[in-house]
Amino acid sequence: MGTANGTPGIGRRKHNRKRWSVLISNPSSDQTGILKKPSNSRPMSEPIEKTFSKWRIYLALLIGVSISGGILVYSFTRTEFHKVEKGTGSYAWEDFNQNKRIDYTDPGDFALVPNGDFEKKSAYEVLSEVSWNSTTFFWLFLALLGMVGRDLGYMLRIRILTKKQLSWRQSFQVIMLWEFASALAPGVMSGATVAMFILNREKIALGRATAIVILTAFLDNLFYVVIIPLLFLLMPAGKLFPSAGNESMTVVFWTGFSVFALLCIVLFSSIVLYPKLVYHLLTFITRIPFLKRFRPGAEKTGNDVKNTAAELKKEPFSFWLKAFGTTVFSWSSRFLVINFIMQAFLNLGFFQQAQIFTKQFVLWMFLRISPTPGGSGVAEWAFGELLSEFSTSVILLGTMAVLWRLISYFPYLIIGSVILPRWLSKQRKNKD
Repeated sequence: MGTANGTPGIGRRKHNRKRWSVLISNPSSDQTGILKKPSNSRPMSEPIEKTFSKWRIYLALLIGVSISGGILVYSFTRTEFHKVEKGTGSYAWEDFNQNKRIDYTDPGDFALVPNGDFEKKSAYEVLSEVSWNSTTFFWLFLALLGMVGRDLGYMLRIRILTKKQLSWRQSFQVIMLWEFASALAPGVMSGATVAMFILNREKIALGRATAIVILTAFLDNLFYVVIIPLLFLLMPAGKLFPSAGNESMTVVFWTGFSVFALLCIVLFSSIVLYPKLVYHLLTFITRIPFLKRFRPGAEKTGNDVKNTAAELKKEPFSFWLKAFGTTVFSWSSRFLVINFIMQAFLNLGFFQQAQIFTKQFVLWMFLRISPTPGGSGVAEWAFGELLSEFSTSVILLGTMAVLWRLISYFPYLIIGSVILPRWLSKQRKNKD
């Protein structure tokens, strides 16, 4: 409370505002602005430690391992029918269910005959026919390199966007923790929010970190929005969706594409055209009574975003070309993993490989809307649905789907679990 003329009250409010500014800009200060040893409560680390909590890690592992294990059990306990040279088999397709489609895993669709065109095989027989030679392992090795290329592209991009403020070691840790957060989050969410705090803990201002994360999201969506129309001009739409459920999958895909195209415009506008939008949004939200205490920090973050956007506008065309080029490199490496895995087990031509690469844009859409951690379950289902035309063997498709997840998903859970404790320990030491 102030005096009758209110002047002391105003002075105190200004003083309090300054004290809040000191606290927000330097969490290691007390209310007098004097540095002190941080307490055990670390507001900035809460989003990080909450995201990487043990129960989230265990849940992601449980769901991922359960689904992959379930697919293997389902695949390996089934028998399926394979077409053989005419008259040399023991079964004939009779289409008893009258769906005019060969159901290779349905025994009720085949009849035992003396000179048939099909032979029944177990999982062991199917996998024993795979040539486990140097060529197979060469393509699997390339699949592993594809994942390395994916993360290398991301590391190059984060160094470009931060003007090499992050070392290669820091870039590796940031990207691995970012991927770790994405692996723990449902597909409909992402690790972007956590990434802002990770970058901030690497001594990048929160506003600048926010702008960088928004820019990475924009570049990822731009790749999707730009490349898809080009690929669809070269590839017939009918070749990209499974025959069963084609219409519904097509509707979901183009609806998602429209949403991401709109998101791309919004992200570009918020960081390049109208960066004040972020500032006004943050200050508007912190007008809510119980959020007012965050207003000074929100204003600082909003100003940092505006300043970063002003810097980005001055960047030469080569800067944007490098940033987008590393994005294309990273996503192409990610998609080629499936191409390499399938080539390890199947003899595919160039057109088929191009078709598989293009189909992964459809696959990625379903991963983005998945409610499960890392898209577990949805990823394996979409893999089988979209790529079934390249192999009639459910056993082989299931094996390739699990291999894909072993290479592209589970390593981030393991690497992230190893890096996280060391990274947090290092951050605490730096703070102390």
